[in-house]
Amino acid sequence: MARISRNHWPLILNDGEITLRPLRIRDRAAWLGARRKNREWLTPWEATSPVPDENKNLPTYIEMVQIHNREGRAGRSLTLAIWFHNQLIGQITLGGISYGAYRGGHIGYWIDQGHANKGLTTRAVRELTRYGFEELGLHRIEINLRPENTASKRVAEKAGYVFEGLRPRYLHIDGDWRDHLCFVKENPRI
Repeated sequence: MARISRNHWPLILNDGEITLRPLRIRDRAAWLGARRKNREWLTPWEATSPVPDENKNLPTYIEMVQIHNREGRAGRSLTLAIWFHNQLIGQITLGGISYGAYRGGHIGYWIDQGHANKGLTTRAVRELTRYGFEELGLHRIEINLRPENTASKRVAEKAGYVFEGLRPRYLHIDGDWRDHLCFVKENPRI
């Protein structure tokens, strides 16, 4: 199985009504609108920096799109918007992609509150996992989530991920180091 190349980016994946594709500059209003509308809903799960000044200097939307495209072309991180009936409803990333002896990565995501608990995030996770296993030849993909995020735990379980263990103070989320549950799925073909 081959490593992702420039020919694979921009990556577009479809699962019936759901399309996963990179953000474009012209998606700015839709992305900013979704983030603004869901700010309170997403804040408890959002990554923050332990260095306060870094939280003030986040990239602009255009810089973010450029970073995602650069990382996607390099095959290090695949960040895709989740579209449902031509509406931007979330974002999903297969990041930390590593080859060699590890051959793995991790998935993170967010979803619009109005589209939560409808199976759409699970479908997006399944599709990106399929791509990671079948096209990239990854052996292992992780989803790390906060213990109190029961909806995200259901997504991981419904997508076939298995609980592996607790990671104490794993990521800086919402202003502090937070414990995470680690769910893993291994490629049955490798």
